[in-house]
Amino acid sequence: MPGTLKALKSTLLGKALGDSAQESERYSIKWGLPILSSDAISSVAYACEEILLVFVPVLGLLSFTPMFGVVGVIIALLFILILCYRQTIDIYPEGGGAYSVARDNFGPISSLISGSALIFGYVLTVAVSAASGAAAIVSAFPDLASFKVAVTIVFIVLLMLGNLRGIREASIIFGLPTYFFIVAILVMIVTGVGKALFTGTPVDIEVTFAQPAKDLTLFLFLRAFSSGCSALTGVEAISNSVPNFKEPAQKNAKKTMVLLGVIVFFIFGGVCLLAALYQVTPLSNITVVAQIAQAVFGSGSAMFYVVQIATALILLLAANTAYNGLPQLMSLMAAHHYLPHRFADKGTRLVFSNGIIFATVASVLLIIFFEADTHRLIPLYAVGVFISFTVAQAGMFKHWVTEKSANWRQKAVINGSGAIITGIVCVVIGGMKFTQGAWMALVAIALLTFLMMSIKRHYDGVSADLALSSSEVRRLVFRQAPQNHVIVPMQTINRSFVKALNYAIGLGGTIEVYHVGTNAAVTEKLKENYKELHLDVPLVIDETSYRNINEVLLKHVDAYANGLKEHETLTVVMPQLMVRKWWHYTLHNQTSIFLETALLGRKDIAVVMIPYLVD
Repeated sequence: MPGTLKALKSTLLGKALGDSAQESERYSIKWGLPILSSDAISSVAYACEEILLVFVPVLGLLSFTPMFGVVGVIIALLFILILCYRQTIDIYPEGGGAYSVARDNFGPISSLISGSALIFGYVLTVAVSAASGAAAIVSAFPDLASFKVAVTIVFIVLLMLGNLRGIREASIIFGLPTYFFIVAILVMIVTGVGKALFTGTPVDIEVTFAQPAKDLTLFLFLRAFSSGCSALTGVEAISNSVPNFKEPAQKNAKKTMVLLGVIVFFIFGGVCLLAALYQVTPLSNITVVAQIAQAVFGSGSAMFYVVQIATALILLLAANTAYNGLPQLMSLMAAHHYLPHRFADKGTRLVFSNGIIFATVASVLLIIFFEADTHRLIPLYAVGVFISFTVAQAGMFKHWVTEKSANWRQKAVINGSGAIITGIVCVVIGGMKFTQGAWMALVAIALLTFLMMSIKRHYDGVSADLALSSSEVRRLVFRQAPQNHVIVPMQTINRSFVKALNYAIGLGGTIEVYHVGTNAAVTEKLKENYKELHLDVPLVIDETSYRNINEVLLKHVDAYANGLKEHETLTVVMPQLMVRKWWHYTLHNQTSIFLETALLGRKDIAVVMIPYLVD
């Protein structure tokens, strides 16, 4: 069975990679761009729709002029963030983004809030992206509507398997579809704009770009802006994953950020322009991008399906941004003892496998709970992202002011402006989306922060408990072999017991076989059988009429241990029955396991389990 599982794992994930392959597994700009930018690039597929969902019910066909106002502000904010994060990459090449910045400049609490916000945001990235990809598929094939949750979960599992295969293979598997989407959308934008210019738009352009009525209020504009800010999710992923780039890693990461900004500018702006030119409004059964493709290429045309497939792929692969950023972040936090240490360990393919699996499980639970509904998931999305944006920029501002390195004033202005702007946006999003689900994001971030503080306290306590000074080591280590005392618990005389007894005899010292009797006749028979063995090891028996065997045994062990002199040791050697099939364990009491658990809580007693395998 183990051999079969190993072969299956090798088939699915590929052969194990040695540490020497680490450099070859890293990203070039060509592959780092699609892998780490797919979240931000894909956001154009639903950010425009989220803005219109706010405006259209109030303004109708007069929604498009204010939509461009929102888009302009979002794109300006995008480039501010890119400038800010380029400076973060220079100072924190180890990755971690907002978490590393906050830890260095504000201390543990702020760093944990940032880290929690990033973790929550990354998990939501997987859920929202996969659900959006499923929605694009359903738009093209409406008969799949009732299977949307199942389709979304299948997408997520496939992403997990692809990422577990390693960075290099994942970059090829997931990078090409991102470029496919970019090309398909650019073709749609060029064709759609050209069609509108040379053949005329199918709608009244003056109505489309007419000034909205007085129904447009600041509150409505801010609501639309808070919805459209989903287009900015994933911007920090590159700064979180700098160690995944080929050398010079910082330079390559900064170039990738600039390319990201240029691509998002053209695609996001172009999709919104087409939505206005063709007066596309949100519908429940078909996405805005699908409607634009219908208007530009015709319903049922080959290019319509090309755009839908490309959109579904990019939305699905946007989750890949999280599969790269989240494991890297969790490994860093685990190294600082805020998460279980297993998150810092790399798997056979040189990726942080446990972080990838965590992202999968957590996002699947969200998909099931929210029924793969992107409109219910997105309000939870942006608030955590902008918390991390704000903390990161505020931390960088403090860094420049404190360090006063070359050109620090200019750099401080950039990061300080970024902190103020993202902080305002964070408050706007939190306020506008609070009742729609943002409160759940805030609660989740608070709970994650508390959990990580508890994990850190545990690890600190363990370290303090295990720590020894040189003088303590010299005092505690035995200068000569100590007197050893061994207890061998016995239920019946059988092969398992004999194996444990032989091991105990090999340890030397004082040995006793210990039995707890619950039936006088059975105990007497056991005494007779043991006497016939003619062993030099004494048999000690305690009687109980309450069948509390474990309790009596533990009391005896404690009493024995309390009678030991200085430098004497006590070892409990227990036979343990092992079976070949997992379900056979349900047929046995496994008393030794419960005893082992109880005895392991006694610091001054050694416990040795002697397995005996039966068919």
